[in-house]
Amino acid sequence: MKSHRCAFALALLLASVFTPAASFAAEKQPNIVFLLIDDLGYADCGFNGGKEIHTPSIDKLAAEGTVLDSLYVQPVCSPTRATLMTGRYATHTGVYTIVRPHASWGLPLTERTLANALHDAGYATAITGKWHLGEFEPAYLPKARGFDHQYGHYFGMLDYFTHLRGEDLDWYQEGELLKEEGYTTHLIAREACRIITEKDKAKPLFIYVPFNAVHSPFQTPDEYLKPYGELKGNRQKLAGMLAAVDEAIGQIVAALESTGQRDNTLIIFSTDNGGPPPGDNTPLRGFKGSIYEGGVRGCAFANWPGHIPAGKRIKEPMHTVDWYPTLVKLAGGSLEQKTELDGKDVWPMLTQGAPSPHDAILCVQSLTVAALRMGDWKLVMNGGTTDSEGAPKARGKKGKAKAAESGETLALYNLATDIGEKENLAAQEPERTAVMRARLAEFLKDAVVPGHVDNEANALMPPKKKNRP
Repeated sequence: MKSHRCAFALALLLASVFTPAASFAAEKQPNIVFLLIDDLGYADCGFNGGKEIHTPSIDKLAAEGTVLDSLYVQPVCSPTRATLMTGRYATHTGVYTIVRPHASWGLPLTERTLANALHDAGYATAITGKWHLGEFEPAYLPKARGFDHQYGHYFGMLDYFTHLRGEDLDWYQEGELLKEEGYTTHLIAREACRIITEKDKAKPLFIYVPFNAVHSPFQTPDEYLKPYGELKGNRQKLAGMLAAVDEAIGQIVAALESTGQRDNTLIIFSTDNGGPPPGDNTPLRGFKGSIYEGGVRGCAFANWPGHIPAGKRIKEPMHTVDWYPTLVKLAGGSLEQKTELDGKDVWPMLTQGAPSPHDAILCVQSLTVAALRMGDWKLVMNGGTTDSEGAPKARGKKGKAKAAESGETLALYNLATDIGEKENLAAQEPERTAVMRARLAEFLKDAVVPGHVDNEANALMPPKKKNRP
């Protein structure tokens, strides 16, 4: 074992000397474009097995980059965004669930964000799209969390044409309400292209593009429906919505190319959680809101010409928390901060074939609903206390919470042979189950409660009433 480790260490050393993948430190800082797609199914895009929906721009980027077969996300929207922005699990930020409109909490102000860290490293920073990490006070808004520029919306599930969430207009530029016409996917892409085209050439750019598509409501201009006449209902609408996203991503790439920035730009593509119906998570079990693979295994890839290998698929597991330290280190920024990171630097894994830096990866929906992956094995603890958005389930007349998706409160799966999580091996592997239960308990022992905010009012507080503008 020791000789193998020595040989691997030597290989990494030689790779760092002779391959362009590790020479970024000597070059100028790369632009970083992070594309986050809302509620995308694992197998909805062609590069991940999809056959029904045409995604040529996305598939081309994936083919020219490295597909991440085992990138873990959170079961629902806000928690994944919090892990991306902080490099920390929900157990340390308290963002286990959706930050609903006007709720009196959000990503704690004690958290340093990815935008903060990259800004400190000399980057221009921008978000165009969905924030979803709190807006009840100005201190929680993107412009106060490290972003130089903000455009888009704060909530989830807004109307794609009117930009309303319920009775509230949810469309902002630089923190100010903005009334404009247009389909949100088109507007988000247009703004991203403008930022890329007009950026200060003296500064590298971090642009975070969290589309609200393909989240419900299922709405798309009619021209995007025409190629999918064989599909029915919301599946047809989702196809049109994803086709619009694919077109938007093609426009963003074209803006990078036309300005001569493409070769020095890292593009990361990911979903925020597994797709809900009518999304396709084949061959995974479950959907959004679940800690089974269909809820927490993201559809993802990374692309940077000459740095990240083309035509490759990585099966080694990583988590969205890993982007924070990886990107900050890549940018030459500092990881010295008050809050301890859960994420690991996965750059050697992405570029040099190194193994995952994790011995265990946590996916957590609540203090009683969580999963742990160690190697090819996955332990699922399903207490059945949360709904599809990660919030506590409604209780019946007798005060009992509704049952979980599965009757199994504890399950063990071998993902190498059972990617669909069909065979519970907990009873057949008692020692492994005990070891993994103990490791999961370690992750949860210092967990903060949901809705944790800076004033230590550790509870989900009732939403404030806000007048329609």
